[in-house]
Amino acid sequence: MLTQTPVVEKRIIYPESDGKPMADNTKQFRWIVTIENGLEALYADNPNVFVAGDLLWYPVEGHPEIRVAPDVLVVFGRPKGDRGSYLQWLEDNIPPQVVFEILSPGNTFTEMHRKLHFYERYGVEEYYLYDPAVGELSGWIRRDAALDEIQEMRGWTSPRLGVRFELEGGELQLFFPNGEPFATYLETIAQRDAARERAEQERRLAIQERERADSAERRVRELEERLRALGENPAAGV
Repeated sequence: MLTQTPVVEKRIIYPESDGKPMADNTKQFRWIVTIENGLEALYADNPNVFVAGDLLWYPVEGHPEIRVAPDVLVVFGRPKGDRGSYLQWLEDNIPPQVVFEILSPGNTFTEMHRKLHFYERYGVEEYYLYDPAVGELSGWIRRDAALDEIQEMRGWTSPRLGVRFELEGGELQLFFPNGEPFATYLETIAQRDAARERAEQERRLAIQERERADSAERRVRELEERLRALGENPAAGV
């Protein structure tokens, strides 16, 4: 009698790290954090926009070798929340629509060319690449099945994000739809502290106004009591 050997399915592992650092230098790291934090703030009130930095994206189930980790990615139509990686088939098969890459000295032309084709093949709508070392900004937008290069990035506004791009002296500047600039982490902390100080000043002024109003009301009551003691009727007027 023949016995059938049970088939054991091999569990596919999708690593949550590619073993590479998030950034090669402080400037690259600062830009990644600034862009990621700015986009988090932009969509803080929208529960169905997922923003992440340096997160591995796996677009094809069963193929852990097909992956990339954009410096920043934005996915519309997916809920916020922590993830070890972005497994597209578990996310309603929605690819990141917008990705950012910050170039570092360790990036090669071949690597960046491969990433462009990866994003083109797997559904990215907008791809932005900034080289802070030389102050160069490039962008691509999807037209039909291809990512076409944007000819002029100065003053460009992302169709998906509503974020405007500017270059001043080679330094990238990003602006929210309301015209306010993206801020670095330190600038955000300084803005927060200034806002807290303004709120504290307003609180102290409100307390002072309330104390003055209470003091004036007490003086009125004291005057009324004195008039009553003298046999006058304060309500009768003069």
